[in-house]
Amino acid sequence: MYLLVLVHILQSSLLAVHSCPAACACSYGYSGTAETRLVQCSDPGISAVPINVPSDTVKLRLEKTLISRVPRAAFYNLSELRFLWLTYNSVTSIHPSSFVNLKALRELRLDGNLLTSFPWEGLRDTPRLQTLGLHNNRLSSLPAHAALFLPNITYLDLSSNRLTILPAEMLDLWFPVPGQQERPEKRRVLGLHDNPWLCDCQISMVMSLSTSLGSPVVLMDQLLVCRRSLGQSGVLVTQAELSRCMRPSVQPAATRVISPLGSNVILRCDATGYPTPTLTWIKTSAHTDCCQQDILEDSYQLPRNLESFMQESPRVGVRWSIISLNGLSYEDAGEYRCQARNMAGISEAPIKLKVVGISRISNLPRKKPKKPRPKSSTKNTKPNQTPAPTNSSSGKDKQILQNSPAPSINKTQTAPKVFPKDRYIKRRKMNLTNAKAPTSIKSTPEPPGNSTTAPLSEKRV
Repeated sequence: MYLLVLVHILQSSLLAVHSCPAACACSYGYSGTAETRLVQCSDPGISAVPINVPSDTVKLRLEKTLISRVPRAAFYNLSELRFLWLTYNSVTSIHPSSFVNLKALRELRLDGNLLTSFPWEGLRDTPRLQTLGLHNNRLSSLPAHAALFLPNITYLDLSSNRLTILPAEMLDLWFPVPGQQERPEKRRVLGLHDNPWLCDCQISMVMSLSTSLGSPVVLMDQLLVCRRSLGQSGVLVTQAELSRCMRPSVQPAATRVISPLGSNVILRCDATGYPTPTLTWIKTSAHTDCCQQDILEDSYQLPRNLESFMQESPRVGVRWSIISLNGLSYEDAGEYRCQARNMAGISEAPIKLKVVGISRISNLPRKKPKKPRPKSSTKNTKPNQTPAPTNSSSGKDKQILQNSPAPSINKTQTAPKVFPKDRYIKRRKMNLTNAKAPTSIKSTPEPPGNSTTAPLSEKRV
């Protein structure tokens, strides 16, 4: 039984490779020197995407059919597909995962359908896509996040839809600020005509930048029509008196701020642009100079938008904003970005905040206290050595005694080693004592076997 199932699977896979779907035409063409398979399905009776398309198909054309939806993973087995045309059908919806496994796809055309929206996030499954055709649909808006999935698109046709405005993110993608893009500029072909654009500085900016010398954008048709408001008749953009958009420019009050731990600090930035830009604050990174272990838990949340800030526009085209940080801690240190945005684009400026101070006193090296030098007791007095009485010592001797360390009270401690300076002091005290009050010093017999130390009472003449 297992062998029969295995044979059936092998036969199905062979048929999938070599068979051609019903109501479709399969042929071979040449792309350079390589032979490629082409499949075209144009039967009006087809109402669903065929599932038995040969897996080695390079170009698939589904045209003028009754297909109304494209389901999930509709072309999963076509890993070699490079050209996919779904033109002039009745497609109203496309699943976001419809293009899974189409990593080799170069061209996607959906012209002449009934699409009111498009799953832009589904383009992440087509990293090599360069051509996207959405001509003659019913798209009424272009979301801001669409720009995230169009960096490699060099041909985009949005003509003959119902678009009224373009998001600022698209303008940043098509007309990047010189010096900010990481890769060389790509020349793009855009189809924006036959849309009911609103007459504002945004569409005026597209026209002016696309016609400037060395522009990275080429319009298929420069006769764009705009309307003052919905319902009014349109006029050519070139004939309309439109205000020119100005991309925001951000100027921070300071780019580097150093403040002590626990203090208060205010970060400020000013922005200009037309229309008047709006400002937001974003913390993008944490400070890494010190105390990284203290802010590690907070770093994974970055970047994040900050909400506690104030902004005000004193006049048209100008806006300023401040953010107040009270009782600074090491978690507040890092890089802050003041971001300005209007329909002409986005710009931002960084401000680096460094918090200085002592974080842990326990980490500082401790100084070891000096141990007092014990003074030898009378019990350990060497032979022929008599301690001087305290009442008969002079002022100079008292000063010397005050500077000497306090004697030890530990009776089990051995006598310390006598250094030359201590020996000199003791001799001097003995001489002063003998001069004022001579006493008879009884010699103590030297203990047997210990003849290495001479009596201190002997004097050399």
